[in-house]
Amino acid sequence: MDLIFKCPHCEQELAVNPSGAGSQIECPTCNQTITIPQPEPQSIRSLNPIASSAAAKEVKHFNVPVRTAPTEVLVKNPVRTLDVPTKDGEKKLRVRTIKRTECLEVGHDRFDETVSDLLGKIGLDNVVSVTPITYSHFDLNSRQNMTDYGVLVVYKG
Repeated sequence: MDLIFKCPHCEQELAVNPSGAGSQIECPTCNQTITIPQPEPQSIRSLNPIASSAAAKEVKHFNVPVRTAPTEVLVKNPVRTLDVPTKDGEKKLRVRTIKRTECLEVGHDRFDETVSDLLGKIGLDNVVSVTPITYSHFDLNSRQNMTDYGVLVVYKG
């Protein structure tokens, strides 16, 4: 159990062993010499670093937004462009791989836009799976093997 007291000069809260009561120390914050006070029965307590932190003493009130309208749909179903019957009369599974390096333009990363555009063209009903992938390639500029990411989209069409 530590003795908790404040520096009389800078109000810094300090914690020391009660056996040091009456001795003089230098405040670590303001470097002034202070005398450790005698412990009072109610001032001895165990030091809980979480409970004594400034963040624990701060009361936070969060406002949760209330929506009256439905939320926005991020992937919209287009006109059913893939519903054209194939020769067999049945949709076949198709695969499209989008690598992030293929979506880089000068100073702009268009990976998210490219994936969103593809998913918008396919439509949610036709998407079977979207799987993240990582791959390695040899970069000619830096002459190093680079690791990057992409997605593998399996869909009906």
